[in-house]
Amino acid sequence: MKVTLYGWVLAMTMAVAPLTQGYAQDTPAPADTTHKFENPAGVPAPQKQPWYKSKVVKATIVPAVLIGYGAYTFNGGGFYTNQEANRDIHKLFPTFRTRADDILLIAPYLELGAVALAGVETRNDRINIGLVVLKSEIFMLSTVFAIKNLTREPRPDGSDNLSFPSGHTAQAFLAASIVHNEFRDKSQWYGVGAYTIATSVAALRMINNKHWQSDVVAGAGIGILSAHVGYLTHRNRWGRKPRLPEGMTFTPTWVPGPGGGMGMGMVWQLR
Repeated sequence: MKVTLYGWVLAMTMAVAPLTQGYAQDTPAPADTTHKFENPAGVPAPQKQPWYKSKVVKATIVPAVLIGYGAYTFNGGGFYTNQEANRDIHKLFPTFRTRADDILLIAPYLELGAVALAGVETRNDRINIGLVVLKSEIFMLSTVFAIKNLTREPRPDGSDNLSFPSGHTAQAFLAASIVHNEFRDKSQWYGVGAYTIATSVAALRMINNKHWQSDVVAGAGIGILSAHVGYLTHRNRWGRKPRLPEGMTFTPTWVPGPGGGMGMGMVWQLR
């Protein structure tokens, strides 16, 4: 009995052995992971981009120059002081006063809506633009009011001690930077127009005797920086476009009539 059982096991082993040998030959060998980081073809690895060409440096160099100049001329410093600039401005405009700067500070946003209504495609969809604007505005407002309360610089007309930096100018340049970023692939003239409006706001703030030159220069830098912060953090942290619920759309609208104006309309069609 023992011999018969042994012979049966031996026979089964000899019968299965060719099958397992063939399977072992047909099965590919496991990948060699011990040399996976080698480069046998000799292809050069892509070199790391120099730090001075990074997005962060490109986005901050212009705002840094403007804010730095504003800080340098703050409180009577620099080769062309605040007092000298104020004196020369009011020689040219001794009695001119206007409230146009209170309206023009949001004019670049109106340009953004008007161009979008005309059918010019923006770089980002509307919900992403709204998110960038929201973050940029929060950064700009918190920065401006924090610096105002730290520096306590008297205004040229002596109305209060919240002169540095100019919030009107920061707001106008933030909006202009949004316009420039959204339409620069279509035409640079949209950005040129927006920055021209923002520069007019800065000039009017000095003509109206509400700000020194250091205030408006630093305000322009803070506005541009705020827009860049909004875009950089949006792309780096989320990377994906948020999606609206199915059937919902946001569209810029214009309401005619004396009490009308530009706004944002929402349509949600249930399916």
